[in-house]
Amino acid sequence: MSGILASARSPLRKRAQSLLFNRSMHQSTLLRASDSVKKQPKSPYESTVLLLNTPFPLRADAVKREHLFHDRCTKDLYHWQLRNNPKDLFVLHDGPPYANGDVHMGHALNKILKDIILRYKVLQGHKVHYTPGWDCHGLPIELKALEKLKATDSKKLLPSEIRKVARERALLEVAKQKKDFMSWGVMGDWDKPYLTLNKDFEIRQLGVFSEMVKKGYIYRQLKPVYWSPSSKTALAESELEYDDQHLSRSVYVRFPITKSVKALESLQKDPKSPLYALIWSTTPWTLPANQAIAVHNDLVYTLLDVKGEGSSNSTYIVAENLVDSLVETLGASEYQQVGKITGSELVGAEYKHVLNGKNMPIIAAGHVTADSGTGLVHTAPGHGMEDYEACRSLGIMPFSPVDADGKFTAEAGKKFEGLFTFDQGTEAVINELQEQGYIIKEQAYKHKYPYDWRTKKPVMLRATAQWFANVESLQKEAVEALRNVNMVPSVSIRRLEGFTMSRKEWCISRQRAWGVPIPVLYDVETDVPLLTESNIAHVLKVIDEKGIDSWWSEEDDMVFVAPEYKETGKKYKRGYDTMDVWFDSGTSWTLVDGMEGRDPSKPVADVYLEGSDQHRGWFQSSLLTSIAVKSKAPYSTLITHGFLLDEKGYKMSKSLGNTIVPSLITKGGKDLKKNPAYGTDVLRLWVANTEFTKDVSVGPTVIAQVSDMIRKVRTTSRFMLGSISDFSLKDTVPYDQLQPVDQYMLHELAQFTTSMTQSYEAFDFNGAMQTLQHFTANTLSSFYFDVIKDRLYNDPQNSHSRRTAQTVLAAVLNTYTLTLAPVTVHTAEEIYEQYKEQTEQPQSSVFKVRWPTANSQWDNLAVKEEWDILRSLKVEVNRVLEIARQDKNIRSSQEATVDIFLPDSSSVISQVIQKHGMYYLHVYEHKS
Repeated sequence: MSGILASARSPLRKRAQSLLFNRSMHQSTLLRASDSVKKQPKSPYESTVLLLNTPFPLRADAVKREHLFHDRCTKDLYHWQLRNNPKDLFVLHDGPPYANGDVHMGHALNKILKDIILRYKVLQGHKVHYTPGWDCHGLPIELKALEKLKATDSKKLLPSEIRKVARERALLEVAKQKKDFMSWGVMGDWDKPYLTLNKDFEIRQLGVFSEMVKKGYIYRQLKPVYWSPSSKTALAESELEYDDQHLSRSVYVRFPITKSVKALESLQKDPKSPLYALIWSTTPWTLPANQAIAVHNDLVYTLLDVKGEGSSNSTYIVAENLVDSLVETLGASEYQQVGKITGSELVGAEYKHVLNGKNMPIIAAGHVTADSGTGLVHTAPGHGMEDYEACRSLGIMPFSPVDADGKFTAEAGKKFEGLFTFDQGTEAVINELQEQGYIIKEQAYKHKYPYDWRTKKPVMLRATAQWFANVESLQKEAVEALRNVNMVPSVSIRRLEGFTMSRKEWCISRQRAWGVPIPVLYDVETDVPLLTESNIAHVLKVIDEKGIDSWWSEEDDMVFVAPEYKETGKKYKRGYDTMDVWFDSGTSWTLVDGMEGRDPSKPVADVYLEGSDQHRGWFQSSLLTSIAVKSKAPYSTLITHGFLLDEKGYKMSKSLGNTIVPSLITKGGKDLKKNPAYGTDVLRLWVANTEFTKDVSVGPTVIAQVSDMIRKVRTTSRFMLGSISDFSLKDTVPYDQLQPVDQYMLHELAQFTTSMTQSYEAFDFNGAMQTLQHFTANTLSSFYFDVIKDRLYNDPQNSHSRRTAQTVLAAVLNTYTLTLAPVTVHTAEEIYEQYKEQTEQPQSSVFKVRWPTANSQWDNLAVKEEWDILRSLKVEVNRVLEIARQDKNIRSSQEATVDIFLPDSSSVISQVIQKHGMYYLHVYEHKS
């Protein structure tokens, strides 16, 4: 038989039992530690024990202590590593946050993730380049400027006035955000950040634009674009967000057929009786801009005689598949379906425009379906892209009787002029059509609708002359380039590919004052644009000399016309459209292009790292401009993080009142008991401990748990520091002279080092922190520290047994500190400060030490196999002791005698115990 028996015991304690089976916790061990050897002994025996000795405090007291180590591991370190680290330059290019508003937890997640990567690379010996950036142009800042100028309409102010105040506002916001970012221990070139409002950046941006003009990617066209009446500017698709609960007034409108076709006439009982084309629209305000009705060539249509829908008996042309749903919707008491006709046979018929009385054509279009509505589509090429495409080939020009404010112009009709399309305009159009008897049904319709992502108000499609970049010609090459990009997580490639392939063009012009001007002039007589590579070069020269504001402040337009164009005698005027801010930030890769020490064949940056919303934003705009100019992606690795959620899983938002500002964690709140000042390292450890590729949660409970992790790290480090306080390099014991358990510990340390390195390499910081926590709790605290503490406390100070334990602890402490350093920077510096003089080459910062590598000699599988058995035995002993405690046979493990019964001396466990018994066990054999 074999087994383990625990029973009450005499006060005399066998040393072997205390070494392997003592259940006193590591926390209790630390209570025996002393910060000072001058303390009076608590018992006459205390002086016979070698107590731990270290000034390293158990409590972090972060607010008071972190600042002592901040400069050495941030601004001092950044410039030092560029001068001294030997390995190739590693470039992490910063996606510029918008220079508006207070910092939030999303900023902290983003900046700290980047910093962890950079610090790992520094420890590996790489030079790293990280220049923080800010996106400084755009509507939110311009609106702040208008607010300060007490103006609601930018047309009433000179652009130079708006730009001056907007610049001041942007710089103020940059300074505020910069202070917070730096407080999080983020290392970078903070003295020289890049700002999209800097002249150097703007000239680089215009250089990219010029190259795209040269290659034919830029063009101007009158076509419908997303237009925000609230912002008074065109928007790109990336500047939209969608509301699934948007409520529209939908109408069924009948248009009288004025010109029939033979196939249609053959179905009519009386060719002289009224016949109507029936359409359904969720945007009644676009009806004044109607230019055609579209059908699908292959759809089958029918004539529907309807009675009882609230008007005189009528016959409508509708899709056959929709008859049943239409009859129900219209509430018809009687109906009759007469004959069939294909869409292609309807083409050529004409109808009367119900608002202006003009005859309009029925046309064929591929986007028409019989999924909903009537199968006939009201077509306004000035207010819909599909409508525009269908009409363009037929020579039907876009017509949009709506101004920049979203109000009807005189072209819509006197009854509608000046009315805002979305409310009063819609009401007026519906009333007019109802009075004339053309609306046969109106109902509310809830559907998905685009909104301006900044103002949170509905947008429209409106035909205006805008500048575009041809994305369709770049798509194939862009998607192909992504095949060579390391995507983290790997599934994110589908999202970026999807956004890239979903757009054919990119509207890059904006009708705002605060931005980089599109450097185009127009012929005064013909309005033909002057946009050539040579003239852009001339404009850049003028801007370089006079500054970007000269585009608005210079009185003479001809200053911006190159000499060769002045000779023609033509007069030109400037255009005042500015560029989409995504074009601004999307050209930021030029700042790291051609850096010294970089392989020119590789992408300009090793890493881009931003939130998942940037697949349709900065990731995509950077990709497209880089493909256009350099025919390759600007990044080798693309890392995406998720959004912030509260502890209940709800998205953080001001409206829900569930947001947390980073300073509440680092500095605490007014009530420090409710909101303690945890310090920067707790914030950083929270970031590292998240599965950041998914949406991540944060809240008081989560942060308290992270704080507890820091406490355990400090507890563990304090034990090691106190244990080696009297140890120096000359006391190091060679590997082959270490006790087996010490060799086993080094094997575990080698495995730990490899695992941590692999996790950091894979940007799996959560995995690294899980490994570190397991190593701390299972390998160190509950095993190795427990096994060696009697040697540390009770063996002679210079004994071989004690020095072997200290040799291993010194190696563990160094690796432990270095692998922790990319995350908890201040804590790592504080720990290193305590033991650096005990190392071969003490440095002024832990980040000037090289990343640990596992000694191949430590990889000892034989020792591992034996000690895995002994550790499993220890687990079983602990289980039996716990049962004895629960049965109230003992109060603590020190009251117990542990007997181990083995089946026979030839078993593996017996051999292992007998081999190591002289050090750790009294072996009791029981023969049955």
